[in-house]
Formats: sequence, C-alpha cells, structure tokens
Amino acid sequence: DAGTFSPYEHGEVYVLDDGGEVDLDLGNYERFLNVSLARDNNITTGKIYQHVICKERRGDYLGKTVQVVPHITNAIQEWVERVAKLAVLPSGEEPQVCIIELGGTIGDIEGMPFVEAFRQFQFKVKRENFCLVHVSLVPCLGVVGEQKTKPTQHGVKELRGLGLSPDVIVCRGGAELEEGTRKKLALFCHVDASNVLSVHDVPNIYHVPLMLQAQNMDEILRNRLELTRDCGMAAERDGRCDLAAWKAMAESIETFTETVTIALVGKYTNLQDAYLSVYKALKHSSIECGKQLELEYVDSEKLEPGAEGHDEAWAKVTGSDGVVVPGGFGMRGVEGMIACAKYCRENNNSDLHAQTD
Repeated sequence: DAGTFSPYEHGEVYVLDDGGEVDLDLGNYERFLNVSLARDNNITTGKIYQHVICKERRGDYLGKTVQVVPHITNAIQEWVERVAKLAVLPSGEEPQVCIIELGGTIGDIEGMPFVEAFRQFQFKVKRENFCLVHVSLVPCLGVVGEQKTKPTQHGVKELRGLGLSPDVIVCRGGAELEEGTRKKLALFCHVDASNVLSVHDVPNIYHVPLMLQAQNMDEILRNRLELTRDCGMAAERDGRCDLAAWKAMAESIETFTETVTIALVGKYTNLQDAYLSVYKALKHSSIECGKQLELEYVDSEKLEPGAEGHDEAWAKVTGSDGVVVPGGFGMRGVEGMIACAKYCRENNNSDLHAQTD
C-alpha cells in the first residue's frame, strides 16, 4: 500500500482523482499521456491476493482448493480486462490500447504470478491483441566503450523460458545503440533488428517520444496490434502522429538562458523522488515561462535554531526567487517550516506556497 510507505521507500505517494494512493510511476503516466487514472489502474500482489481471499471466504470457489494457478493468475487477467475498458479521457470513450507495466526484473520471485498470468493472457486475447515490449539495460564497459549484450540475452532467455517472447526490445544505455549491437541482439534474442530500439540518455525526458518515433515505434505498434491510423488526440502528418509541437517544446528547454531558483523546504529532501509531483509542477511552470529551473532542496530541520548546517540552509532560502513548503507527517521539521513561512511573509515574498499537515 503506497499510502503507508515512508517516502524514502518508494518516493512520493501519488494521489489519483478518486483518492487512490499509488506509486509515483502512475503520476508520470498521467502527466505524459494526459489521462485520468483510478485506483484500479494500480495492480499490486496484495490487492490480487486480498481479492481472491475474499472470493474464497464468500464461497465463490465452491470449496475447491485455491491455488496460484489458476485462481491468482485468473484474477490478474480478469482485473486487466476489466480496467482496460474504463475511460481515461473526459470523452468517456473506451481506450483502444491498454499499456501494462510489469515491474521488477524477470526472474524475481515476486513477479512470477504476473508473468504466468500474461503467458496465459497472450493466448486468451490472441496474437493481434498482445504486444510484449521488453526493456533491458545495455551497459557500456571499459575504456573502449564496448556495449555488452549479455544482460539482455540472459533476460530474454529467462523470459522465453517462462513462455513469453518479446516483440520489441527497448535498450537503455548511456550512448546510442550501435548497429552491430542491434544486429547481435536481434540474432540472439529472436527479434527483428528493426524492433530492437535504442533509448539512450538525452538532454531531457521529453526527447524520448521523439526518439521512439524516429525508430518507428508507432508504426511497429500499429502493425503489430492492427490499429487504425487514428492517433486520437494527436494530429497527423504524412500518416504519422504529428509531434512537431512536442518537438519544439522539448528542444526549447535547452535554449532557456534565464534561471529561476526555487527553494523546496521539506522533510524528505535526501530523496528527490519524495517530491516528484512538486518538482514536475515547477518544471512544467518554468518551461511555460521560458526559464531554466534551479531547484534547491532544503531540509526543514536545518532551519531550526542550533541545527547543524543552519546558516547554509537559510542562505538557500533567502537567495531563492520563490519558496515551496510541501506537506509532511508528524512534528519533525515543522518548526523549520513555520520559520520559513514566517520569513517569507515578513519579507513580502509573494511566491511562497506553504502546505503543512
């Protein structure tokens, strides 16, 4: 339950429109896809087991022995089929495609029921309705910068041993995938070379959709899933989704010369993911204003009198253009938050936004 985690465990708790408390990844998906998700879009092992146990208590299984296969795996498949039909846009339309993230690493014992569920699922929904995209690290080792394919080869071997064969392999790495590496992966992983894609480091995350489109990811999915040539919200140009406005936005970020400094005063500043939505909101605002964001994380405890690093913390607050004080639980660090709010109010800092619990 993401709502009970310490922010240092998994980062922030992301709250959905229906009040569901979920992992921060769903927040990223909502922002990128401009959709509205609900608590059932977040599937966890605990939710599935609780669902199955409740059915068993009601007698829905008619006294049969409840097992991981088929009862847990069936519950996962039924959950996916039900949620995939729920509207995520104001129009209320049923989505054409449901993207499912099977988290973790192939081979982890925690994910085995889900892997088995999707092994069965691919036959249930038929080939044209199921596309498996495997994301793998391609490390670059040594001073010569050789790209290593063994981790991906072993990952795909493990995946295929469990009954799933990837249609697309997305390779993460610091540098762009070399053509020789691409062909080697295609040869040993039983995937067409055109379906081995490079997702290497870029100046900002908004370049990633452009990178995928440049490698025909949209066409791969259209052909594999037999989709119509309708991109929904995106306009089309020459039969392809028109990302011209997105490209202009992504490239403009590197051209901003003016900087705005914001101090984020909180209790969980040792892990930046603890305030991911706050950071993204500030980042999106700075892009809209045409400025580079410089975010200073300030531990609110250090703003209290006598605290170690007191002067340095206050220097960040006083030297910033604006201050944000996100919420927190418990009494720890609250005095520092109050002191910060007091300073901003007394110094006519109209950019202060404070929220404390």
